[in-house]
Amino acid sequence: MDFAFDARTEELRARLLAFMDEHVYPAETVAEEQRAALASPWDTPAVVEELKAEARRQGLWNLFLPDAEYGAGLTNLQYAPLAEITGRSPHLAPTATNCAAPDTGNMEVLAQFGTEEQKKRWLEPLLAGEIRSAFAMTEPEVASSDATNITTHIERDGDEYVITGRKWYISGAMNPDCAIFIVMGKTDPDGADIRRQQSMVLVPRDTPGVTVKRAMQVFGYEDHSHGGHAEVVFDRVRVPVGNLVGEEGGGFAIAQARLGPGRIHHCMRLIGMAERAIELMCRRAVSRTAFGKALAQQGVVQNWIADARVTVEQLRLLVLKTAWLMDTVGNKGAHTEIQAIKIATPRAVVGILDRAIQLHGAGGVSQDFPLAELYASARTLMLADGPDEVHQRSLARRELKKYL
Repeated sequence: MDFAFDARTEELRARLLAFMDEHVYPAETVAEEQRAALASPWDTPAVVEELKAEARRQGLWNLFLPDAEYGAGLTNLQYAPLAEITGRSPHLAPTATNCAAPDTGNMEVLAQFGTEEQKKRWLEPLLAGEIRSAFAMTEPEVASSDATNITTHIERDGDEYVITGRKWYISGAMNPDCAIFIVMGKTDPDGADIRRQQSMVLVPRDTPGVTVKRAMQVFGYEDHSHGGHAEVVFDRVRVPVGNLVGEEGGGFAIAQARLGPGRIHHCMRLIGMAERAIELMCRRAVSRTAFGKALAQQGVVQNWIADARVTVEQLRLLVLKTAWLMDTVGNKGAHTEIQAIKIATPRAVVGILDRAIQLHGAGGVSQDFPLAELYASARTLMLADGPDEVHQRSLARRELKKYL
C-alpha cells in the first residue's frame, strides 16, 4: 500500500481545504442564526443552498460515489482524506458537497440496483441535490441490530405492494425536501432462509398512508442540519410493483452492500471530527490559565493531547488500509477491517471528544463550542450501522474459526 496521496487526491484536498476555510467554517454560525429565524427548524437555511451552489461550481460535488457515470469516480482510498476534511464540520460540509448520509447510501443503492426508470425519477434529482431521501430500516418494536427481526410487512396485491409497519430513527425524514423512502420489510415472512425474507421498495413521501409522526432526539439534539431522525408509520401504503429495488428477497443483501461503504464513510468523517477536537483542545490549552500557568503546561493536558494525536494516527492508518482493501479485493475481502474500524473509530473518537469537553469546562457542554454536538454524533455511531457488540461478535467468530 502506497501511503502517498495521488495527484488527483492532492488537488481535491487543496480545493476542499480552501472551501472549508473560505466558506464552510464561516457559515457554521450563520446557518444557526438563519435557522432560528425560519418558520420551521427543519427548513434549509439559505446559506446551505449557497454552499451547495459554490461546491458544485468548484467541482466538489458527489465525491463519495465511485461510479464515474454518476459521481466523481474516486476510489475509497482517494475519497478517505476528503471525507475526513468534511468531517471537521459534519453538520454542514457533507451536505454542502452532497456527500451526506443517508442520501449517499441511497444513491449507491439506486446506482447499483435501481432500474432505469428508478434512476431517472429518483437518482438523478438526488445527484443534483434537488431532493433528499431517507432509509427506513430500524424499528422500535424489535432488536434492529439483527436485521432479520424486522416486522414491517410488504404484501403483493396485484400490481401493487401494500406496506404496513412502524420505523424510527429514520434519518433525514423530517427534512421537507425528503421526497423518497427506501423501505425494508418482509415480503416472505415465513421463508426458510431468514436472509431472503426481506425486500426493499421505494415509497414516495407523499404516498397516502405515510405519516412522519415525530422527530426523535439524540442526546437532546434534533439534528436539524441532517433532516432529523423521525418515527414514521406506514399504514397500508400502496406503491406499484415497479418500485421494488432489485429482486424480492434481496433486501438483506442490498442492505449489507449499502452499509459497507456507509460504515467506512462514517469512520472517515469521525477522524475529521477528532482532528477538530484536537485543534480546539490546543487552542484552549494555550489561551487559558489555571493555578498560575497555562493549561498547555499542565501535565495531564499534555497527556490528553499526545494520546489523542497517537490515537488519530492509528485510526487513520486502519481506515486507509480498509479503503485500500475495499478497492483492491472488494467489500467482502475487507469485511474484517470494515468491522474493525467500525468498532475502533467511534469508541476512540468519543474518548477524544470527552477530553476536549473536559478541557473546555462548562463551555465544552455548551452551544458556544461544537464539542457537545460532535460528541452526540460520535456516540450515536457506536449504535448506527450496527452496534459495536454485533461487529465484535462477528469479528470474534471469524478469528475463532481459524482454530476450530
